[in-house]
Parts: sequence; C-alpha cells; structure tokens
Amino acid sequence: MAEVVAGIIAREKGAPVERVNVVIPEPGAHDVVVKVQACGVCHTDLAYRDGDIEDAFPFLLGHEAAGIVDAVGSEVSHVEVGDFVVLNWRAVCGECRACKKGEPKYCFNTHNASQPMTLEDGTELKPALGIGAFAEKTLVHEGQCTKVNPEEDPAVAGLLGCGVMAGLGAAVNTGNVGRGDSVAVFGVGGVGMAAIAGAKLAGATKIIAIDISDDKLELAKQFGATHTINSINGTGSGDTDSTVAKIREFTSGFGVDVAIDAVGRPETWTQAFYARDLAGTVVMVGVPNPTARIDVPAIDVFGRGGALKSSWYGDCLPERDFPMYVDLHLQGQFPLGDFVSERVGLDDIEQAFDTMKTGKVLRSVVVL
Repeated sequence: MAEVVAGIIAREKGAPVERVNVVIPEPGAHDVVVKVQACGVCHTDLAYRDGDIEDAFPFLLGHEAAGIVDAVGSEVSHVEVGDFVVLNWRAVCGECRACKKGEPKYCFNTHNASQPMTLEDGTELKPALGIGAFAEKTLVHEGQCTKVNPEEDPAVAGLLGCGVMAGLGAAVNTGNVGRGDSVAVFGVGGVGMAAIAGAKLAGATKIIAIDISDDKLELAKQFGATHTINSINGTGSGDTDSTVAKIREFTSGFGVDVAIDAVGRPETWTQAFYARDLAGTVVMVGVPNPTARIDVPAIDVFGRGGALKSSWYGDCLPERDFPMYVDLHLQGQFPLGDFVSERVGLDDIEQAFDTMKTGKVLRSVVVL
C-alpha cells in the first residue's frame, strides 16, 4: 500500500530546495522500503540541485544514507524487515559485460527500484543516484541495501554510501596503496580526508596532504597525514611547480608511489602526474567539470610509465566493503565517526549547502 512521507526535493535548477510530501508506492517484487535514519549532505546533492548532473527535475535529493528495512517486495531475499542497512548506488547486476568479466566493481547496469516515487499530484521524482534519501522513507532495489552491524551509529554508517567510500577506496582499491608506500593527496575535503585515512589504514608510511586551507591541513594530520603543503602559492608547471618540488623534497627527490587527485581540476591532476615516482600511480577521484581538459606532453606520459586511473565510487564492492569498514570503526581501527562534522534536521539542508561551500565541514548529516 502506498504511503506519504516528508522529503526534500530540488524542483528547478539553482532554486532553494523544498520540503514536500512524497508518495512511496507499494514495493515491487524486488523493491525495498527503507525508513531513513540519517543521510549525509554530499556535494553531489548540491550538484543535482544546481543542474550540474542532469536536467531531469524534480530531484529527490540525498544518497549517503542508513536506515531500517520497513517493507519488502514479494521476491526479496537479500534483506528482511528490521535489518539495519547502508544504501548504495552500485547494486551489481551480475549480467552486464563488466560483471561477466569478473569486474563487478565496474557494473554498468546497476539495479534501481522498479517504479518511481512521486509528488502527490503524480509528478515523478528522480532520486539522486537512484536513492533519494532526504526523506523519512525511500524506495530502492534490494541490491541497494547492504546489511552492516546494527551497533553502528546511522549518521556514521551512512557516510560509506558515497564520499568516504570514494576517497577510502581511491587509496585502498584503485591506488592499491601498500605497506611502506608514499602517498600524496591533493584536496583534503571529505573525499581527500578519507583517502588519507585509507592510506594510513593500508600501511603507507609517508602521506602528504595538499590543500589551500591551513585549517584543513591541520585536520589532515589527525587522519594520518605525515606532511602538509599549502599550495596556494604554487607556480610553474610540470617539475617546476613549487608544490611538486616540495613533494619531491619530502620523498628524497623521487616523488610518491601513489598520487590521488581528490579535486578533479586539470591543475591538480597535472600536479599529481608530475609528483609521482617513475612507474607510480595517479588516481583521479575528484569529479571534473565536463568541459575541462588535461594537456601534458605525450613523451612525459610514456617516459614516466606507471598507471593513470580514475576511481568510480572508490572501486568498491558494497557487500564486501561496507560491513568491513563499519566493523573496523567499531573496533577503533578506522576513524569513520570523525567525518561527521554536524548533525542537522531535514529542514536544514539548504543551510547545510551553504556551510559546505565555506569548506569548514567534512560532512553535515541529516538525522531523522
């Protein structure tokens, strides 16, 4: 039976978000209704609101969420009513060419709910990243629900649903950081900070944080940075860039084993490219502007060797990774809870967007 709940939508490009009544339909065969307990305010939600993702308004925002399974479809076998779950936007299909090649982390056909949530007048809502969790309840595919330890705080667990997992996975999965490695992370917002924490967890012994904010750089030390560079005065290009020169100074002149661009700008990617050691790895996890272009000499691409990678969702597998990192947090081995900067209400999302722009929070989390 359909039900009506409160939710937050972006009705048109750039307009303030609105609190509305959202109709949750009766779940289809493989659908699940989740009672949302907490949802992080991610930059991707702001990008949806501002029309930088697609033009399919109105959007039901929110995707970094955790909650309790409230109802299930007739053929659901993955979860049961009452399960504590983190929502994910990579519900692997098992049938696409990536899955059949044994690379489900790249699944090209991820599952979503079989029917839309709507406004009371019947207008279909496009859920952010197929989730739409700035609402008291949401409708997702069963594969989008990952069971984790119910002892975890929902405001903490939900952050694995996007930003923290993206940065953490960029280091551990995509960059394959190992014991004794040196790592540079460009941009230490929530994603970059998670990359630093992931590099520390993986055993890196030299972790260099680069940003233009001294406050963020100081915080990065708490997550595992061993060295910091304020790059606001960086000049030059290639090996003449002062930030690159400083990284080389910290690494006996060689550069780092893994350089992670958590900003996604051509300038930061280029710094990452030149800051790595020969045969080192560059990982882009910051999402670039669609019009941005990167220009480096082809001979440098060839001559420096190594790997140039992009990281999609931290190349994670939610069923493997979410429970593991929740357990590591509960055991005191990973600082997942430290990413929660503030807890706000459902009506505070527009204010949380403004706070996000100041760069003074890692994550505001909506608690329902």
